[in-house]
Amino acid sequence: MKHYESELPIGYREDYLIDAKNTKTSVLFNVVAFGIMVLLYALGLFIKIKIGGFNPKKDYLLFVLIGFFVAFVIAIISHELIHGLFYKIFTKQKLTFGLTLTVAYCGVPNLYLRKKAAFISAIAPCVIISLFLLVPLILVKDSAIWSFIYLLFSSHFAGCVGDLYLCLLILFKYKNKEILINDTGPKQTFYVKIEDK
Repeated sequence: MKHYESELPIGYREDYLIDAKNTKTSVLFNVVAFGIMVLLYALGLFIKIKIGGFNPKKDYLLFVLIGFFVAFVIAIISHELIHGLFYKIFTKQKLTFGLTLTVAYCGVPNLYLRKKAAFISAIAPCVIISLFLLVPLILVKDSAIWSFIYLLFSSHFAGCVGDLYLCLLILFKYKNKEILINDTGPKQTFYVKIEDK
């Protein structure tokens, strides 16, 4: 089965739009992401303290913060490259990468993706990077290194809020509908087949 259309077929109409460049959407996503990050980090720290494996030293704080910012930039780049890898696997088409004040993105602006390609390409960075970070989180004993990795894990997972929202729409709102998604990077437009309304 073909994973995309080069042009929007007759019989589809625009049904929903996610626009990360829109101020209201951007603020909402960032507030939700920050809330998720704080909750995840607090929960992880609580669990780590309760099982007796957390003993921070003051001089580690600078290491954790500097290391986090460097690693977070690498995680953002890796996240978008993973989107790109899966888009390339499904479409073999030219990709668009970009960065604004509110969003880093990868898209395939000239295509209309089917559910499977859109879903897998959207969820892949969250799954791959989370699994990659979970292994050292389980194995590392040093509190500073654990804090650094867990801060990176929780902030990256929270930063996936837009991707997770797209996936939830596909799984629930459009579960039984035939749709196509145009992903420019910061903007995802959902088109639904007219008879499916």
